[in-house]
Amino acid sequence: MPESLNIVDLITQASLLVQIVMALLLVASLLSWVIIFRMSARLGTAKNFDQQFETWFWSGEDLAKLYQGIQGSPDRQGLEQIFYVGFSEYLRMHKKRQPKDDIIDGVERKLRVGLGRQQQLLESGLTTLASIGSVAPYIGLFGTVWGIMNAFLGLSQTEQATLASVAPGIAEALIATAMGLFAAIPAVLAYNHFTAKSSRLYDSRALFCDEMTGMLQRETSVQAPISKETQVNAGQVTGL
Repeated sequence: MPESLNIVDLITQASLLVQIVMALLLVASLLSWVIIFRMSARLGTAKNFDQQFETWFWSGEDLAKLYQGIQGSPDRQGLEQIFYVGFSEYLRMHKKRQPKDDIIDGVERKLRVGLGRQQQLLESGLTTLASIGSVAPYIGLFGTVWGIMNAFLGLSQTEQATLASVAPGIAEALIATAMGLFAAIPAVLAYNHFTAKSSRLYDSRALFCDEMTGMLQRETSVQAPISKETQVNAGQVTGL
């Protein structure tokens, strides 16, 4: 039986350009795995934080007290930050005695902005995964084409072309395609998985924004009193 080809030898004996292509694909693969682990941890943490905040939010505690409880937290994120942004706008406009419709419109705008910003943070890295998944196979194919070209050019320098003489060169070239697929497949699968997971979180947060808007609308309708302490805190809110 013919001796099996050594992959390490094929890589080291490949042309310089093919080796550069392989190195790029290896870096892309490592980068995609780093992003995959980070996004997996980020999405899992965001889901847990959202569930904890929703439990707190629906516990029946007064919204003003809930706002005061998270106001001093430097690590607000997810639903906590969205609620903070929306309720801060509600307090600010309520203090200025704006009409009810203007208050609700302002709160809705702030909630949408907060929701969008949190979603951008949540989906950071998805674009890179998509790029690796779509480009890596073509980079590998480029390396393969170049390697095959070199293999056939080498045949022109031999008197007798045999399969044994051309097979090693073609095998060297095909490794680039294999590495391209090795980098692309996990990136594509991870992109689809994280896109679906972040979409579910977005839908859940958007539903929370609608529910919060309804609660504030009812709060405005009955003109519920707001404590002086909360009004003072609202006057200190800036940059929202």
